[in-house]
Amino acid sequence: MVDDVNLSGATRTNLLALQSTTDLVGRTQERLSTGLKVNSAIDDAIAFFQARSLSDRARDLSTLKADIDQGVSTVETAVHSVETITDLIDQMKGLALAAKSDANLINRSKSAVQFNDLRLQLDNLANDASYKGTNLIKGSPSNLKVTFSEDGSSSLTISGVPSDASGLALSVAASNFAADTNIDTAINQLDSALSSLRATASSLGSSASVLSLRLDFTDNLINSLEEGAGKLVLADLNEESANLLTLQTRQQLGVIGLSIAQQSEQSILRLF
Repeated sequence: MVDDVNLSGATRTNLLALQSTTDLVGRTQERLSTGLKVNSAIDDAIAFFQARSLSDRARDLSTLKADIDQGVSTVETAVHSVETITDLIDQMKGLALAAKSDANLINRSKSAVQFNDLRLQLDNLANDASYKGTNLIKGSPSNLKVTFSEDGSSSLTISGVPSDASGLALSVAASNFAADTNIDTAINQLDSALSSLRATASSLGSSASVLSLRLDFTDNLINSLEEGAGKLVLADLNEESANLLTLQTRQQLGVIGLSIAQQSEQSILRLF
């Protein structure tokens, strides 16, 4: 049976100090390699779980932010489409006014054909104004709901507005614009359609503005949450680098102290 080795008080003290310093060096090197001063709940349970809670919420909001961003694109698609439809109606009105000022029935008939072609293009445009399957201005429009908060308590619902020829109550050119009354009816319908489109564009533009504001707010909130989580667990690399240099120096001194203690013991043994 091998007897236990008994260390002198000086050797034991130096050895324990060296082990402690070595542990601190390892911890500091881990912080430098990971960039974190709290790598697990063992390091600091309160900071670790608080940081995780903030990071989890930031991730949830990131998903919502993506949905809000897509909502902005959906509404902007509708707004641009309404503006294009407005341009088409301006052209239709120009044709109607030109036809009314021309007494030639053949020319009026040609204007009526062009009028109906533009009306058809208006329908096509309204039906094509879709973003990822959501169309806010077709004949049977979709509604768009955008959620702002994780629990769904905060949201915005944008109601679609039918903005095709039927939705705007635009009829085909009656009797090929043969009579002034037919043209006047068309002009009145076009004026009414323009008023409706302006109201639709204003409403959609307001919704797009709200979505953009919430997008910026959510982005800033995510940054604040991530910054807060970082304050709890991120290491100060400059400070840790300085600590490592100090600890390495202390470690070297510990080795020297341990060596001196052992040399002193050996010198005493030589006396015997």
